[in-house]
Amino acid sequence: MKRVVIVIVVVGLIAAGAFALYRARARSSAAALQSLETVTLERGELVAGVGATGTVRANQTALLPWQTTGIVAQVHPSVGEQVSEGQALAELRDTSLPQTVIQAGVELVDARNDLDDLLEPASELSLSQAEQAITQAEQQVRDLEDRVASLKSTGAQTDIDQARATVVLVANKLDQARQDYEPYANKSEDNLARATLLSVLTRAQQEYDNAVARLNNLLGTTNPIDLAAAEADLALAKAQMDDARQNYQTLKEGADPDDIAAAEARLAAAQATVDLKQIAAPFAGTITEVLAKPGDQVSPGTIAFRLDDLSRLLVDVQVSEVDINSIRQGQEVALTFDAIPAKEYHGLVDQVAAVGTPVQGVVDFTVTVALSDADEDVKPGMTAAVNVAVQQLQDVLLVPNRAVRVQDGQRVVYVLKEGVPQPVEISLGASSEVYSQLLSGDLEEGDPIVLNPPAVFEQNGPPPFVQQR
Repeated sequence: MKRVVIVIVVVGLIAAGAFALYRARARSSAAALQSLETVTLERGELVAGVGATGTVRANQTALLPWQTTGIVAQVHPSVGEQVSEGQALAELRDTSLPQTVIQAGVELVDARNDLDDLLEPASELSLSQAEQAITQAEQQVRDLEDRVASLKSTGAQTDIDQARATVVLVANKLDQARQDYEPYANKSEDNLARATLLSVLTRAQQEYDNAVARLNNLLGTTNPIDLAAAEADLALAKAQMDDARQNYQTLKEGADPDDIAAAEARLAAAQATVDLKQIAAPFAGTITEVLAKPGDQVSPGTIAFRLDDLSRLLVDVQVSEVDINSIRQGQEVALTFDAIPAKEYHGLVDQVAAVGTPVQGVVDFTVTVALSDADEDVKPGMTAAVNVAVQQLQDVLLVPNRAVRVQDGQRVVYVLKEGVPQPVEISLGASSEVYSQLLSGDLEEGDPIVLNPPAVFEQNGPPPFVQQR
């Protein structure tokens, strides 16, 4: 009897527990049904997209360092100030500059003057003087050509006889002058008679030399030294004539392009060295950071400013190789920012990388998006959620993504039928962040879709007593 009583008690306890569990489950299911959220299955437009995240950056950014040593004299812009291309931002004290930079200032002036001379058109006076120089040079050449020709040619017999007679006469005159001077040769230099006789002797010697030279010319036996000297003078005269002609041509046509290029290069080199004493903006933009202060001792590489071109903001995102072929330049993009809640921005795909980058076995491609309606709230460095519209579908059944569940590897949604959620197998097509295209499934437009089916329904279905209502 005791065993029977024990069995009966145990069975009763089990039954009571089961009934309590049953009632608890029923109450839970009833409460879950009351908290269901539904939405009507409708047709509409679907913009399918590829989502990614990226960081906002300026169109162009530059960190501007000093290129030489010195002490900062002036700093012009402040943070947030707009600057133009080439605008001076800061300078160094002249007295603190290296010697090479100071000397470059002198070289710059000389180089600029030389270039101006080359580029300046010739005046009528300079052209006239150049023509006159050519005429004089040509006459000099003709005279020297005649002299060389005479040194190389023989004369007529009568001229030769006359020249020989002249040589005899001046030779006798020279001998007489030597005899007259000989007694006075040892006299003092201030002796008047000695000075007079020496002058006569010198003239007699010159006359004799000239007479002998003339006779030799007529005989064609010119002194080789004289001929070589005459030919050298002729060569020099011809070179001077060519220079005069070239100078005239240069004045008339302008400087040689090679000479101008060399002068410009010299000027540019000097200017580049002089420019080391200052920092200039390489492009128009906004000063976003100032690190230089007057009095700072700086060296090459010391950063002074950060410059950003904020006229155009970009976002670089990494897109998987699975989706990259659906991205095209010019596609519309929607952007949201955690730092700017409840506001959506828009843009266009600006660039699509042609080469992917492998990262831990996954290949990603960089896609650059240009914002088209950025305002002062959007700042470089902010993180943006980017959705690129790759496909637009019209008049399709739209299933909310939050309503989709997976059971036994198959997508399902719960439809409210007679107040009870019922699973329906579906297949989906294109999708956006909120909706997906319904391709197939036992659903019709207007069916109530459950957005938050309770977990008890997803796993085992509703209890039997609920289904019988």
